[in-house]
Amino acid sequence: MKMRETSRARNKESVVNNNLFLNPERVSMPDIDSDFCYERRQEVIDYVVDKYGVNNVSQIITFGTMAARLCIRDVGRAMNYSYAEVDRVAKMIPTMLGITIEKALDMNPELKAAYDTDDRVKTLIDVSKTLEGLPRHSSTHAAGVVIASKPLVEYVPLQKNEDNIVAQFDMTTLEELGLLKMDFLGLRTLTVMSDAVKMIKANRGIEIDLDKINFEDKEVYNMIGEGKTAGVFQLESPGMTSFMKELKPDCLEDIIAGISLYRPGPMAEIPRYIEGKRNKDSVHYETPELEDILDVTYGVMVYQEQVMEIVRKLGGYSLGRSDMVRRAMSKKKHSVMEQERKNFIYGIVDEEGNVEVPGCLRNGISEKAANDIFDSMMDFASYAFVKHSELYV
Repeated sequence: MKMRETSRARNKESVVNNNLFLNPERVSMPDIDSDFCYERRQEVIDYVVDKYGVNNVSQIITFGTMAARLCIRDVGRAMNYSYAEVDRVAKMIPTMLGITIEKALDMNPELKAAYDTDDRVKTLIDVSKTLEGLPRHSSTHAAGVVIASKPLVEYVPLQKNEDNIVAQFDMTTLEELGLLKMDFLGLRTLTVMSDAVKMIKANRGIEIDLDKINFEDKEVYNMIGEGKTAGVFQLESPGMTSFMKELKPDCLEDIIAGISLYRPGPMAEIPRYIEGKRNKDSVHYETPELEDILDVTYGVMVYQEQVMEIVRKLGGYSLGRSDMVRRAMSKKKHSVMEQERKNFIYGIVDEEGNVEVPGCLRNGISEKAANDIFDSMMDFASYAFVKHSELYV
């Protein structure tokens, strides 16, 4: 097993990442995702069970909830509506991410008309709205494993799901209890890499050590920049291939940032990132203090760690408070972020007049610049990406 840091392009980034994972003021456990060869994932779980004890390790439950369409169908079945009647209403619910019955009523005039004019449809929808989002069934989380220093029965209830013993609390509750939750993910790409190494040795007599791959190989970056990315993990989709051809990456940092940017939200910053890479003079920083933090991504906010460093350096936040901002971002808690705007700009002074958080104004940053920077952080918050270490087997 090998730890490969993907975020060590510069020494200062080591400090930022240590602040994220080794923060002495951090109250929540770090979220550690580990990717393993798909065929050997169970070996890892067996090893953890053997090392920490069969009573101290278990997989985690996950709950399937009643989504809009499914809720309509379940309620209709329970209320003895005909299949055709229920199917007609269910199909009026748009098939899109995050859809709710309430949103569907606003979006689909046909559904709203049926709701307003047909008492049976109104009853079906009203009952469904009260049940929507509630747990419908339980299963075993695909990757989550909880590890404790004592038998888990001392902390959480357990149950048997098929052949697996699982904690009855979901992963969010387990984290809130202070238990260590890890994700052991089976990644087929690692299996492909392992098989490729074996085939090369068998067919060509060449031994390849994956621990000694040259990350500065310009020919590899040239291939990626030419769009020759078929079979390359996370770079092979048509959109990502097109992005790489335009970006012309010449270092691992560019690929890490590219993968982080190619998602809803940050995609809007791709042209600015590319322009910054091609023309360093085009990069604009709201204040000079941002340059040390954002220069590695050409003035574009890409990672949560960058936001943590911004609130610490510009607003004078402590490690603990900056981590709270990071968690608010990762949980999409925009209301908490808005509350932090005032603290970030004006600081916090206790009842005795002691300055707990200096704020931007005390650090010589104008109110307008501080507001603009916080607006950027708010826009970025919904899709922020952690620039993390990756664990490979």
